[in-house]
Amino acid sequence: MSTAPVDLSALAQELLEANGTGRGVAVPPSAREGGLTLDAAYAVEAELTRVRRDRGGVTVGRKVGYANKAVWRALKLQTLVWANMYDTTVRVAEQGTATLSLAGMHAPRIEPEIVVKLQAVPSSSDPAKILEAIQWIALGFEIVDSPFPDWKFQPVDFVASFGLHAALIVGEPQLVTPQDIPALVDQLASFSVQLAKDGSLVEEGSGRNSLKSPALCVAELASAIAARPGAEPLRAGELISTGTLTAAQPIVVGECWNVQSNGLDIPGISLTLRA
Repeated sequence: MSTAPVDLSALAQELLEANGTGRGVAVPPSAREGGLTLDAAYAVEAELTRVRRDRGGVTVGRKVGYANKAVWRALKLQTLVWANMYDTTVRVAEQGTATLSLAGMHAPRIEPEIVVKLQAVPSSSDPAKILEAIQWIALGFEIVDSPFPDWKFQPVDFVASFGLHAALIVGEPQLVTPQDIPALVDQLASFSVQLAKDGSLVEEGSGRNSLKSPALCVAELASAIAARPGAEPLRAGELISTGTLTAAQPIVVGECWNVQSNGLDIPGISLTLRA
């Protein structure tokens, strides 16, 4: 028996109303009658982007999800997924320190990531060529927020719900010069990070957790966007948040989180969470 097509406009409105209000979404779209395809999920994401732009928002880049090939196999994905980031959700940590309000968030978590700014769209899978297309790199904290119960959802739900993107805090950018590139190729594949809460180590992570290197993640994103019909092309000047380097950790008001790197000469970040 056929099922009625999903009302994508209504779904976009529902997810928009949940975003930033602290309200949950009781049933993920993928679990509803008729389900949700990945094509439909990107159509919802495009509608959310249109609405935010109509309200004065500016897209400044993309955030990546599922930057792990083992996860692709388990979830029957062909590549990573993405969603837009906005001038209202991205900010720079002044001298490596920032505060962030969790007001309006439902169940936020924190992810340390490598953030890059493109000076060109990479067209190669060679790490050195990819780095030639990158203006700078920085450590970042992405705050993700799931409106779905118990953080249980499918990739299509992730895409349709802003990629769970709530905020991105960017550390001090480090320019990528031609002289840096040979060393960076190795460092981005091998560096580690230490994620701490209130001065105590929570978890260690690695650049390998982002498709074996954040540089390779950038190339995969460029390829995936180019291959998706109707997707907005990746452009020079965009910021790319390349996927979490550790497990996403639950956060609450009053905590202070810190991330530092080893094996990559890049400043750390300290983030205090407030109401």
